[in-house]
Amino acid sequence: MLSDSLTNAVDGLNDFTALDAIVSDYFGRGGQPAIAYGIVSGGRLVHSAGFGQRVLGAGAPDGDTVFRIASMSKSFTASAVLLLRDAGALALDDPAASYVPELADWTYGSADAAPLTVRQLLTMTAGFPTDDPWGDRQQGLPIADFDQLLAGGVSFNWAPGTRFEYSNLGYAVLGRVLTMASGVLYDEFIRTRLLAPLRMDRTGFAPGEFGPENLAVGYRSGPKGWQEVPFDPYGAFAPMGGVFSSVADLARWVAGFAAAFPPDGDRDGDGPHPLRPASRRQMQLPQAVTAWRAADRLPGGPPGPPAYYGFGLFTDEDPALGRVVSHSGGYPGFGSNMRWHPATGLGVIALANGTYAPMTALTSLVLDALLPRSTSYHVALAAAAPAAAAAPPAPAAAAAGAPWPETLAAAEAVNRLLLSWDDAAAEALFTENVALDSPYPERRHVIDLVRQRIGAFTADGTDGTGARPPESDTPAHRRWWLTGPNGTVQAQLQLNPERPPRVQSLVLAIPPEPGSALAATIDAVIDWLNSAAAPWPAAVPIAAAAADAGLIARRLRMAAVWAGRCAKGAYQAGNGSAAAAVELVGEHATVTLSLLVNPATGELRQADVAL
Repeated sequence: MLSDSLTNAVDGLNDFTALDAIVSDYFGRGGQPAIAYGIVSGGRLVHSAGFGQRVLGAGAPDGDTVFRIASMSKSFTASAVLLLRDAGALALDDPAASYVPELADWTYGSADAAPLTVRQLLTMTAGFPTDDPWGDRQQGLPIADFDQLLAGGVSFNWAPGTRFEYSNLGYAVLGRVLTMASGVLYDEFIRTRLLAPLRMDRTGFAPGEFGPENLAVGYRSGPKGWQEVPFDPYGAFAPMGGVFSSVADLARWVAGFAAAFPPDGDRDGDGPHPLRPASRRQMQLPQAVTAWRAADRLPGGPPGPPAYYGFGLFTDEDPALGRVVSHSGGYPGFGSNMRWHPATGLGVIALANGTYAPMTALTSLVLDALLPRSTSYHVALAAAAPAAAAAPPAPAAAAAGAPWPETLAAAEAVNRLLLSWDDAAAEALFTENVALDSPYPERRHVIDLVRQRIGAFTADGTDGTGARPPESDTPAHRRWWLTGPNGTVQAQLQLNPERPPRVQSLVLAIPPEPGSALAATIDAVIDWLNSAAAPWPAAVPIAAAAADAGLIARRLRMAAVWAGRCAKGAYQAGNGSAAAAVELVGEHATVTLSLLVNPATGELRQADVAL
């Protein structure tokens, strides 16, 4: 049981001024024209608010404004599969090919691999390559075309069941499994078996289902400001990211999952839930270790929480708070996150209308504010938190999978493009989403900025020179460095799951312009780290509402002690104006400094350091 004081704090929420201030400040950092957010407590939505413009020139969103929620849709698909499992229409360990005959002739990444199962699709252990940029743009793919793609086979990074890797393709296949097992089209099944019983009448699969006065329009940030992103139609990839919903409707969805705890008393609030409590709990239990989600920490710092995937949901074991369950959604034009704390039933939902707007960071800030990390609070939560289920052991430490020959060839082809861009060569190399996500003129501009700021560059390692050989996290991934007389930046590509695979993502780190606020902040922080001065440098003002100056100083000073005197190294990420991740090469270790500044005022909004 929670202590009386904690119970009163949770049940007595009535002043949301401080939370609104957190969201307002986060909105002020940019990244989206609008944010709508809400707080769930006691099985219901207790507060919602909106900031910005749901459509440029229109008013702010509210709890009923409909956004595309992208990958948050996966929790609906997983719930539908478990409904069929509970009804005896399928078993989780059935071969997926039993329902999708196009998979029958697949080879599964190794000669001795067993056939792909429904469970592996649910837990993202199917072995497919990560496919976010490509998969997002397949939303409207006709079912017949998808079946043809599947019949031709796909590329595997891993044998099924051996490793987690986030996959949209897997959830698209689950949509076909659901249709074949139920005899009902995917969207009809979701509407009739989940949305209608929960009275989620502002949730659907097409923008035309909602009046324009209730719909948020998606935008991307272009050279001339916000540019509208057309809505993709409903299609074969809807099971991975096709749902539209509102804060108010999602509050019912979140409350339903939170109500499944504790196991001895289902608190469904507004009425019976279509999915039994035990199945909702199963979705929130650790099923596969994600591993890569936990950032490296400095020695002496707090440990990174274990991170797992359940069924259509992420579940993290926070060392202070216990279990926190969540799922984000990122899509051209939209970003979203839902996050809740099963021990208290508190949840946060945030929806935004900017491309891949990072709502995960925002819901984390708000939930942390709702759940203060005092010592007595930790004790109360530890006593009340649901027991953790046994999870599969983390994969043994081993070298990352060797890159495919196609990955190596793609990196060489990209290097040729970086030296001399050619649209026809780019069209042959890239998937269709690459030009949609960032048109070729914008990509050429990025290359020009990199060249202006580091000088004429070459790719380290590919010609036998340079100190930094390329790296691959997975067979479909490649990371390498471009070095010029004035610095080094990181380049990365990711291939998609097609056969043969193509480049679905290319990202270059853009270093800051000399003399800019971002460049000045980086230099001032490095000078401070290398000095014995205790006070924070006056040249780096910290936005009081956006960051904890004491925490920033302690974290960075810890890095200075660990690394020793350091110098600026390669840029790992950055947009050249407001954000940067730069290596600090020290006497004893190399760490990565990540900064976010207001380019107009020079105020530091965020700073962190990691190994």
